[in-house]
Amino acid sequence: MTSAATPARPPAYRRLSVEERRSQLLAAALTLFAHHAPEDVSLDEVAEAAGVSRPLVYRYFPGGKQQLYEAALRSAADRLERCFAEPSAGPPTDRLARVLDRYLAFVDEHDAGFSALLQGGSVAETSRTTAIVDEVRRAAAEQILVHLDVPEPGPRLRMMVRTWIASVEAASLIWLDEGKNPPAGELRAWLVDHLMALLAATAATDPQTAGVLRGLLALEAPDGPAGTLARRVLPVVGEAGHLL
Repeated sequence: MTSAATPARPPAYRRLSVEERRSQLLAAALTLFAHHAPEDVSLDEVAEAAGVSRPLVYRYFPGGKQQLYEAALRSAADRLERCFAEPSAGPPTDRLARVLDRYLAFVDEHDAGFSALLQGGSVAETSRTTAIVDEVRRAAAEQILVHLDVPEPGPRLRMMVRTWIASVEAASLIWLDEGKNPPAGELRAWLVDHLMALLAATAATDPQTAGVLRGLLALEAPDGPAGTLARRVLPVVGEAGHLL
C-alpha cells in the first residue's frame, strides 16, 4: 500500500526587522522614482511594489510620500557618492574612468528619476531635497580633488573642478535626452578628455593647477587617455601656429 505524497509546506514567514522592512520599502520606492517623477508615484504603488499594505508604509514613513521620497533620495545620494570613491593607485585618468563608468551606470539605471532629480521642478522638491543633491556635488568635487592629490585647492582649481562636475551632470542629462547616445564608453572617454582640457586651460594662468597637471601627467602611461589626447590635439594646435 502506497501512502499519499505529503503536500509541500509553504515557506515559513519571516518577520523582518525594522531596518530590513525600511530598506525593503526604500528599495521599492527607489525603483518607482527611478522611472517616474515623484508626483507621478503614489503610496499605493509603493505598497504594492513592496508587497505590503498602505498603512504599513505610513508606519515607517508617517510623513507620507514626501518623507519617503526624501529618504529614497538620501539613499540614492549615498550610492552616487560611493560611485566617486576609488583607491588612489594607478594613473589618475584610469581611476577617473572607473568612477565615470559607475556614475553612468547609475544614471542609466535611474533614467527618468535621475532627470527629475537634477532638473528640479518637481512638486516634491524642497530645501531638504536640494541640500541632498548639493551634498552629492560637493562630495564628488572633493573626491576628484583627492585623485588630483590637492589637499588645499585654491579658488581657481576648486572652481575648475566644480565646473567639470556641473558639465558631467549636464552631459548626463543630454545623454538621456538623446536616447543614451553616444554609447556610455564614448561619453566616459570624452568626459575624461574634458577634465584634462579644463586642467590645461586653467594651468595656463594658475600656478597651482600647472603643478597639479605636471604631477598628473608624470603618473600617466604614454598609451593612456592623457597621451592619446595629446597626440590628437598637438597636430590641431600645430595648424594654428600662426597664432603663436
